[in-house]
Amino acid sequence: MRKLLLTGLGALAGLAACNQTKAPVAATPVADFPALLGGYWERQAPLFPLAATSQGDNRFNDRLVNDQTRAFRDSLAGLYQGYLGRLGRFDRAKLAVGDRVSYDILQYDLQTRLEGLKLGLAVGADFPNSWMIPFNQFGGLPLSLGQYGAGTGAQPFKTVQDYDNWLGRVHGFPVWADSAIANFRAGMKAGVVLPKTLVAKMVPQMRDLVVSDPAKSLFYGPITLLPKGFADADKTRLTTAYQKAILTELAPTYKKLGDFLAKEYLPRARATTGHGALPGGKAQYEFLVKNWTTTRRTPAEIHDIGLHEVARIRQEMNAVRTQLVFHGDLKALFEYMKTDRRFMPYKEPEDVLNGFRAIQTRMQPNLKKLFTRVPKTPFEVRQTEAFRAASASAEYNAGTPDGARPGIFYVPILDATQYRTPGMESLFLHEAIPGHHYQVSLQQENTALPKFRRFAWYGAMGEGWALYCESLGKELGLYKDPYEYLGALSQEMHRAVRLVVDTGMHSQGLTREQAIAYSLANEATTRAAATAEIERYMAIPGQALSYKIGQLKIRELRNRAEQKLGGGEHLREHYPGQYRDKYSLAAFHDELLKDGVMPLDVLDKKMTRWADAQ
Repeated sequence: MRKLLLTGLGALAGLAACNQTKAPVAATPVADFPALLGGYWERQAPLFPLAATSQGDNRFNDRLVNDQTRAFRDSLAGLYQGYLGRLGRFDRAKLAVGDRVSYDILQYDLQTRLEGLKLGLAVGADFPNSWMIPFNQFGGLPLSLGQYGAGTGAQPFKTVQDYDNWLGRVHGFPVWADSAIANFRAGMKAGVVLPKTLVAKMVPQMRDLVVSDPAKSLFYGPITLLPKGFADADKTRLTTAYQKAILTELAPTYKKLGDFLAKEYLPRARATTGHGALPGGKAQYEFLVKNWTTTRRTPAEIHDIGLHEVARIRQEMNAVRTQLVFHGDLKALFEYMKTDRRFMPYKEPEDVLNGFRAIQTRMQPNLKKLFTRVPKTPFEVRQTEAFRAASASAEYNAGTPDGARPGIFYVPILDATQYRTPGMESLFLHEAIPGHHYQVSLQQENTALPKFRRFAWYGAMGEGWALYCESLGKELGLYKDPYEYLGALSQEMHRAVRLVVDTGMHSQGLTREQAIAYSLANEATTRAAATAEIERYMAIPGQALSYKIGQLKIRELRNRAEQKLGGGEHLREHYPGQYRDKYSLAAFHDELLKDGVMPLDVLDKKMTRWADAQ
């Protein structure tokens, strides 16, 4: 998955409203439309300074906004409502085609961000959730702050000013934490609390960042990396300041959060699993489903799609099992792939990272056949930081458009000797190249897009694209080993299972234990991995639905384009000379990516216009 630092609710529901525009009153001249888009971006950027930093906008690197207050949420509502009114004064029909797409996307965002706020969701969080649940074991400021402050993430540490900027950001953390604890307590009174199993994971996360020796702190990383060119006086001053910040602000704040969670919150945490068990949880979950899928499909409809996909992929897995002449059923094959040492060849974490780098080398010659647009942003593979590895999934962190920071594929490696090879190829296609790295980088590098689109995120298209990329393995010269192809099928099964268990837990009463059992019955995974995944879905309801729903839409669009424009390679092979084939898979991919992510219905219309124009 792509690691998210949203400028609000990245992918939001309410698309129907986008197509029900009212005739503007005293219409604003269309020439003013770019100014509206630019003004909106500039107004919201300082409200989300961490997101700005991750996007390469360094104007607010010393700020840490307290997004835990009612005043902050009210300011967002005022901003969104104001720009929605201003947007409505433009006559959409008079705008250029590209501006109409921007109009639809912005209207969609504003309307649904307002809807989320009305439902009590925290718009500024890594993942939308109740404002009474400020963070969880999977995301939130206490975790992301560690990534920024380690000295190797999005926060720059190149100049003396950079180092002072980070100290300014640190100074805001104790106040943020006090407000977060107040919100947790409000949730305790209202019955809006996290499940006990999740809170139990959060306590050690907080305590791992409590130190008595500042040199042993994760946040001491920038000092160990002090540039040699700094003056000795600056080195001395900054070292002292960072030691003080760690001992008087960071460590005490993490201790306070850990103690609160362990002593006060955990005893009041709930035994139930799904979001639907919370007051107002049913309506919130229905919104989150629309949010992450950018569709109007109900949880029940998505549950049924999941069951169908699980059955279809299982049939394909059995076909591969027959090809392998494996003496046993799929469950036995899964167990063999989980336990046989032939699938665990690594000794050190660097061996695992080199395994992923080798995948990139193997497929590189075939990439040019499927893509003519390639990103300029550099790319790296790194191991996930130890403090969050136990609860982390493999993920992609976007680079900056100017190339100053590379796109990073993070791999959590708890024990390299237990890291299994099946699925590595499909994982790389998804998280790295051509998945998130191509999509995110090309979007950010496209300066023709208004900034609110250059740095947008819609999980359905973004994660859908990444999952679709897993299906390109054979076309990219991968999946030659049947076990590796089984690993890819297992990854796709994993996303199909998500449709069943996410909707099951949050809307149909499926328990955590039942969801884990369903995963183990249908995937080549371990109990520990299945548990971590299920608890992730418990923490961020609906997000896991975006992958498969988006992939199915993109595959639908590809099939439609192939049929409309000549049938593709299959018909060229069987009926040579009979088709004026105007279809190009590379052209399809380039068109799909060039305008960035957008709601699936908007994407459908854009790709239909493209096919018609061919």
